[in-house]
Amino acid sequence: MRLPQFSAPADRRAPHRRTGRTGVLAAVVALTAALAGCGTGAVPASGAVAPAPSTAADAVEPLTGSAVPRLPVTVPSADGEDVTVTSADRIVPLTGSLSEIVFTLGLGERVVARDITATFEQAADLPVVTRAHDVSAESVLSLRPTVVLADTTTGPAEAVAQIRDAGIPLVVVEPAAELADVGRRIGTVAEALGVPTAGDRLKARTEARIAAVRRTIPARGDDAAPRVAFLYLRGSASVYLLGGARSGASSLLEAAGAVDAGKASGLTKDFTAITGEALAEAAPDAILVMTKGLDSVGGVDGLVKIPGVAQTPAGMDRRVVSVDDGVLLNYGPRTDRVLAELVEQLYPEAEEGA
Repeated sequence: MRLPQFSAPADRRAPHRRTGRTGVLAAVVALTAALAGCGTGAVPASGAVAPAPSTAADAVEPLTGSAVPRLPVTVPSADGEDVTVTSADRIVPLTGSLSEIVFTLGLGERVVARDITATFEQAADLPVVTRAHDVSAESVLSLRPTVVLADTTTGPAEAVAQIRDAGIPLVVVEPAAELADVGRRIGTVAEALGVPTAGDRLKARTEARIAAVRRTIPARGDDAAPRVAFLYLRGSASVYLLGGARSGASSLLEAAGAVDAGKASGLTKDFTAITGEALAEAAPDAILVMTKGLDSVGGVDGLVKIPGVAQTPAGMDRRVVSVDDGVLLNYGPRTDRVLAELVEQLYPEAEEGA
């Protein structure tokens, strides 16, 4: 599901937010610092993997070296078309997740526009060609793109058709819904832009870093796994939703050694309206939210005022996990950082005991 977008003042921050990452991320660095040949994509037989990124959470970390597209290529598009790409000189990715992949592949200097959800710092100065999730075909075409990347949730359909009818190669990529989709998405974008070798390198680096984070998760039995409810909040519009099996968060939570409380309580769809009964059934030990969503309800103090929240174990303990909107459900090259934040905030006792 593609979540609706909203704005919150940039200087508002969740009051509980941890500012340091010396715990999990430092452990990942220690586990992974021995990689040799990261510029070539080689992974040593010893099992060492790429070091965790030292850049800020709102920045991507491009591959070392330069990726030079080998074009033309003809690739299948998720909407049933075969698309021939002859130039990657002027790229327009129409989602934040796709932008993240393109920049991390090392092709950021070729990107000429961004979707409003591309919030990382390298893309900040690019013109925005979407409003919420509505693409402006006129804005896209005015930038003379040589290739446009979209996914199946990009719309409106008329705008997508207008771009394609103008003769611009437009490749549609299946969206990501779980951890297993990370490599597929990277590979699809890399193939479409004529840099499959860079795609292989990025997939290997990303998968290795995710595996390194997973090795930092404290061992515990299934009965001791924390139950975590993913809440989507938009206080300005009075939207309060509880994530279910198809919210997109389940795979991340399970990778972090947690139980998706909404899914475990029998919610099979993406989201359902928050009710006291639904929260009581989910009985979360912790609540996962997007940072701007938490801001929109007035932080943790406002969150526990939502009916039913204060009566959950998470609400009683004020145990809230917050992750930046721009990365939480992207399932892209920064997924290891998202997973590291989840682990750090879910298991603070592990860091304290280190």
